[in-house]
Amino acid sequence: MSKPKAYIAVILFFLLLPHPLRSAIQFDPFVGYEGTIHEAGWFPVTCEVFNDGPSFNAVIEITSGAFGSDQVRQVPVELPTNTRKRVVVPMFASGGRYMNSSWDVVLKDSSGKTIIKPPPVQAKTVAWESSIMAAIPRTFGGTPAFPKLKQQVRPELQPEVARITVDQFPDNPIALEGLNAIYLNSEKAIDLKVNQVIALLGWVRSGGQLIIAVEQAGDINSTPWLKQFAPVELTDTINLKIDQELAAWVKNEPGAGAAGDTDSISRVNRPRRTRNVSQQGSAYSNIPNETVFQDTDLIVATGQVKDGFTLVSSQNHPLVVQAPRGRGKITVLTFSPEREPFRSWKSRDLFWAKLCGIPGEYFNAENYYGGGYSIDGVFGALIDSRQIKKLPVTWLLLLLVVYLVVIGPFDQWWLKKIGKQMLTWITFPSYVVLFSLLIYFIGYKLRAGETEWNELNIVDILPRGEKVDLRGHTYISIYSSGNTRYQLAGQQGYATLRGELMDFNAGGKEGSKARLVQQGNTFKADVEGLVWTSSLYANEWFKTNDTPFTATVTDTGSDYQVEIENLLNKPLTDVKLVANQLLFELDNVGPREKKTVKLVPSKGTSLRTFVQQNGAYFQTAVEQRRNALGESARGQLENRPLTATTASFISQMDELSRSGRSFISPSGLDMTPQVERGDAVIFAFVSDFSFTEKVNQFDPPRFKRDTLMRLSIPLRQKNPI
Repeated sequence: MSKPKAYIAVILFFLLLPHPLRSAIQFDPFVGYEGTIHEAGWFPVTCEVFNDGPSFNAVIEITSGAFGSDQVRQVPVELPTNTRKRVVVPMFASGGRYMNSSWDVVLKDSSGKTIIKPPPVQAKTVAWESSIMAAIPRTFGGTPAFPKLKQQVRPELQPEVARITVDQFPDNPIALEGLNAIYLNSEKAIDLKVNQVIALLGWVRSGGQLIIAVEQAGDINSTPWLKQFAPVELTDTINLKIDQELAAWVKNEPGAGAAGDTDSISRVNRPRRTRNVSQQGSAYSNIPNETVFQDTDLIVATGQVKDGFTLVSSQNHPLVVQAPRGRGKITVLTFSPEREPFRSWKSRDLFWAKLCGIPGEYFNAENYYGGGYSIDGVFGALIDSRQIKKLPVTWLLLLLVVYLVVIGPFDQWWLKKIGKQMLTWITFPSYVVLFSLLIYFIGYKLRAGETEWNELNIVDILPRGEKVDLRGHTYISIYSSGNTRYQLAGQQGYATLRGELMDFNAGGKEGSKARLVQQGNTFKADVEGLVWTSSLYANEWFKTNDTPFTATVTDTGSDYQVEIENLLNKPLTDVKLVANQLLFELDNVGPREKKTVKLVPSKGTSLRTFVQQNGAYFQTAVEQRRNALGESARGQLENRPLTATTASFISQMDELSRSGRSFISPSGLDMTPQVERGDAVIFAFVSDFSFTEKVNQFDPPRFKRDTLMRLSIPLRQKNPI
């Protein structure tokens, strides 16, 4: 072979080899929980990046039509040579089941040049009323399952179980809020990293349900966080013969071995998401008799129940133990459902459904209702700027009539009278210009004003030793005096931002135009402000803080004894207590003041009556707020503490809706489950106060922020039995 040909062969050989830069980067995005997301709920977008080439700074960019046409989320990532990084971005499923459930997740360099653009990532949307359980089982075959719906009129109503690995488990509690429950095999618990455990425990205290299956007692005892968090202290393992105890509990029949009142246990488990389902009988009552547990040993971990209550037991040995943890709860199965004989039980899907609090009627329902108003509209009507006024329809019609009269009969009569009909070519456009200026002047007088920031914090106090966790929903209304963009920033801890969730009758689209940069667990954003309009945003956050106030509530049988200690330098106003479905008004508590009061049940107001009376105007306010015309007052709500307290039990408004459901709210906003499980809930309002640094990175001429604190605590009994 000649030298030129040899050179050409060598060059072609190297050209055909895989180029190191082409194969140096691997980028894999994952949306939701095994590709499943919850309508009107937060979920994670997980991105795995492996860089085997030169070091560089990258940006992960996430966009979707479901988030508003101009909303973009970005995550800066440093990618040194030979590194693999996993990034979790909390996202909000605002698109609803009628919107596009696909996301463009793109890897760019720091200059904005696209490096890798995978195909759009699809996700399955589960309806707001349904449930999602994440499962981290020991084996693939041990993954729990839910029963199938009797009617598939709306497939998105089918409850789902998403199997995830420990590596894919989010380390952000907000990203977990699209889940109703998490199943965790004790053998996998030890593999969770510190940040994942912190996120998991924060999610439970915020209202989630953690289900622990004990593979071996040593798994619990060798995992410090789980040993402390679990309601049982396990010491040994035995082989136990059981018969129909589990099936009897699912049927809610006597003999299930549960301690305490089974009705109260049912109230604990009943979620708010199924209130709109027509009741056609329970699927739990039709469990067939099986012999799968007869003459077969079930390996059970034994020990002492520390707190909570036993749901199911056999031969005085607990099989299922449950205990409250903050607003949520932990459930411990002292046996492994991934082993025989439980694994061969044909009705195990019903067991999982009941354990997750799904009513049996849900699976046999024949009629399903959809749609609803977004609770965001209520808070918008509460905090939107009062500088904006609307033009009543009658005035608009009158203006239109005057305009038609002027350009028609009046113009013709006047020009004919002066004998100058040809001047209509001048007078007609003059009238148009004149009325255009008049309309602009009217709009200016009705809507023009100063830039304004209105902020309302709804904050859950979650006790945790000497400190507390705070889960905050901060509603922000920005009134813009011009077309401009405003800079926002989240505080330390966990924080993210979303736009207003629109009514689900219109598909549930999020109405916002924002560019958000996720920086670690917090964010920076710039949002668009349109001249003379108010825009609503929600800053969702989670942080650890000093205790703002403490309280105990004791039911003596004849009255309630309430002790409140205010640890803030500001007074607590509009203090309310909800206990046993009754609402009580309390006096204000001054700064650093400790107060004890007694409340007689006869002086309380029915919680349902309170909510339905004070929330009766909610739908009208939301509808009128959407309209550009009409009476301004009809689209406004004025009393911040009263409205926020009423909205905290928004599911109790459902029965007033003819369609079966009136309002949709993000996870954790509704406090009804806490009252139904027997907790006492205390509300306290603090004016001109926030637990966070200022979100606004600009100084508006008008500024207001308030906070409503909510504390859910066990209702003590004076003489517990």
